[in-house]
Amino acid sequence: MNSSRIALVTGASRGIGAATARILAARGDHVIVNYREKRKRAQDLADEIAAAGGSASIAGADLSDEAAAQALTREILDRFGRLDVLVLNASGGLERGAAPDYAMSINRDAQLRLVRLLLPHMPAGARIVFVTSHQAHFHGRKPVPADYEPIAASKRAGEDALRDLIPEFDSRRIGFTVVSGDMIDGTIIVRLLRRRDPDAVAARTEHGTLPTVDEFATAVADATIGDQPLGHTVYIGGTDYLAHS
Repeated sequence: MNSSRIALVTGASRGIGAATARILAARGDHVIVNYREKRKRAQDLADEIAAAGGSASIAGADLSDEAAAQALTREILDRFGRLDVLVLNASGGLERGAAPDYAMSINRDAQLRLVRLLLPHMPAGARIVFVTSHQAHFHGRKPVPADYEPIAASKRAGEDALRDLIPEFDSRRIGFTVVSGDMIDGTIIVRLLRRRDPDAVAARTEHGTLPTVDEFATAVADATIGDQPLGHTVYIGGTDYLAHS
């Protein structure tokens, strides 16, 4: 176990997070599958990884809750003593009945808090990857569907807050990469948007086939290795966003 990287993937019980966890585990990392409510789904994923010869454990925490984030940090340190990879995949904002400030709470405040909690326990050479969307990354420069606006604004704010930490990442020799994707076919966000604003999804498909979950997750996993410059952004899909950016 100690020879393997210890990798935390937030929001990993389904979708991109789960696919990223599978890929990292297949490459030899011990993956901590973070979930908010779906314990069984997270455990099923960890069992699936183990059955395939990998190593995984689960850790429940609502990252928008400060006490829960602190408890998650203690749990990781008590068991492993360090963290080598942090994939910031968890996000939210389209949930029915969510508080008006929930998107900013989960997409900015929770991301920054978790990094600040874990950073002192990440050794030189560790990696942080922030997962986002083109509609968030290019917020303010490109149009955004009305229903996605709170997510786009808050995730852009989260990315900006993390980029402000680049000097500290540099001093600690911690890698930091952003992976930005077009709408990803099969994700919960796209399913919700198809119900609320089908024209917004149709408009994206006019520019080409949407990337799949596995394609995007592979890019996220790849961002945890290699020698990207600090703050480098990896773009997946959405060539129209990039043409005039």
